Amino acid sequence: MSYELLTFIWFLLLGVLLIGYSVLDGFDLGVGILHPFVAKDDRERRLVMNSIGPLWDGNEVWLVTFGGALFAAFPNAYATVFSSFYEAFHLLLACLIGRAVSLEFRSKVHSPSWRRVWDVGFFVSSFVAALLLGVAGGNVLAGMKLGPDFLYAGSLLDQLYWYPLLVGLLTVSLFAMHGAIFLYMKTEGELQQRVQKRITKLFLAFAAMYVIVTIATWIHVPHATDNLKRYPVLWIVPIANALAVLNIPRAMHLGRPGYAFFSSAMVILALALLFAVAIFPNFVISTIDPAFGVTLENARSSAGTLRNMLIIAVIGIPCVLSYTVVIYWIFRGKVKLDPASY
Repeated sequence: MSYELLTFIWFLLLGVLLIGYSVLDGFDLGVGILHPFVAKDDRERRLVMNSIGPLWDGNEVWLVTFGGALFAAFPNAYATVFSSFYEAFHLLLACLIGRAVSLEFRSKVHSPSWRRVWDVGFFVSSFVAALLLGVAGGNVLAGMKLGPDFLYAGSLLDQLYWYPLLVGLLTVSLFAMHGAIFLYMKTEGELQQRVQKRITKLFLAFAAMYVIVTIATWIHVPHATDNLKRYPVLWIVPIANALAVLNIPRAMHLGRPGYAFFSSAMVILALALLFAVAIFPNFVISTIDPAFGVTLENARSSAGTLRNMLIIAVIGIPCVLSYTVVIYWIFRGKVKLDPASY
């Protein structure tokens, strides 16, 4: 197997891991964002939390695996991305820890004020984590101030201008909609009806952000369409993306929430593919000088390393997929409260 093919395979595998995390932890974050707005009492708030209770920690494994794979397969990309987003990643880590602590600690004390504090923490951590993931993606897509030796020459404020913030809000709206559809499938009664009313509003908010960010990307990130022009067959990705978006309200209207959830997952998949098409063959584009950018070629590990990692991936990824499928099968159906619940 050639060095170039190994490199491309690992670029694809990183995409698979990132898509897996976005789809699975995306609805986790969405449920956290919706938590204070759909539940009217303590019992319903517990139901909302327990809808993701058995799943959230396994979902985050995909992000950890992505980070490890990026470090081993493309060390220069790992070093550049993490050093450029030090503050953002520290805050993201704090949010992920905050979500876990909120879930575990909320029901330890039977006090309204105690539980209210953790409810706020659960919401804020989920919202900020989703926003930060989108902001990071927006910066990578638009390009960053990379200088010689892949060193970031900008500041935190340079990462918080209008375009990445728009992508961040798009991510928040997408995850909130994704989480609402999941929550609709897991609940029943008045809570389910309340969630159903939110889905339409969230879809409209996401659709509006989708159009705005698409126009903004077309204007602000002209290189995003270079590969589409070079390989016209890739236009199937944005077309499939648009169809998946339109299918969400159709599926809900037909009373098929599972189909709607599949469609929202496909929206995330298509957006991730569009992101990959837009940046390929780069990891980070330098706005100072294209020669300073991080590409697959100058970021990759040795051919031997990539080959050995591929053997491990062939063994490990099916195990992760099997574990995920088994867990979701075991905890299928409507969420119920018991003495062991959060």
